[in-house]
This record gives sequence, structure tokens and C-alpha cells, in this order.
Amino acid sequence: MRIVTGFRPSTEGRAAVDRAVEEARLRGGSVLVVHSMHGGERDELERVMRYRERFEQLKVDLDASGVPYELVEYARGNSPAEDLLTVAREREADLIVIGIRRRSPVGKLVLGSNAQDVLLEADCPVLAVKSEPAD
Repeated sequence: MRIVTGFRPSTEGRAAVDRAVEEARLRGGSVLVVHSMHGGERDELERVMRYRERFEQLKVDLDASGVPYELVEYARGNSPAEDLLTVAREREADLIVIGIRRRSPVGKLVLGSNAQDVLLEADCPVLAVKSEPAD
């Protein structure tokens, strides 16, 4: 089973990766983690460096999980949803795992645009997971 998930340095992003690893263990599959950035954003070097540090830590965590995995990085100007969907189609994913934010009653009217795009456009099942609530 091929499981595709996106990487974001957030609690929602971590929840998605953790669940993708759990699903891979349960089903004898592998995980493909997609990291997507717009690129060319000169004034955001500090943000990019933090992102890279967390991505490097993700490699350490995935190595420790024992689950076969692959990391893919893009900086080609697409939205994260576009890159995630493209990889899922190209690699014939069996499942996409995405993280979603907890929202206020007003915020619940609309999912995040990336999550909504993945849910509506995916060619395979999508598992949407929430992170643990903050204390």
C-alpha cells in the first residue's frame, strides 16, 4: 500500500505524518512524504531554515519508525495541494493522509483551501486527521 502525506511544521502536519506511519504499519505499506514550498521568497529565509530543520528531524523520526518511506521536496510555485495530488497520481497512491486544523464554529464553514482541494480532487481515499487538542 502506498500512502502519501504532506509535510508541514505544525501539529496538524505532524498528526498527518504520524497517522500515515500508523496506517503503513497496519497495512504493510510505505509512506511518501511531500514537502512543498513556493520558492523564491527572499524575505522568508528564517522561516525556510526552520522548515528545513524540522524536515531533517522528520527523517530521523521516520528512520526510527521502521516503516519504508521516501521524502520528496518541491519548490516550484505550486500550492501544497497541487504537489500532493500530483505525487499521489504519479505514484498511484492507495491513500492520502492530510492534517486539518480545529476550527471555531465560524471557521467550520470552510476547510482550509489545501485540505478542501485534496478532498475534492483526489483519485484515491483521503484520511483527514486532527491533532490532539492543546492543553
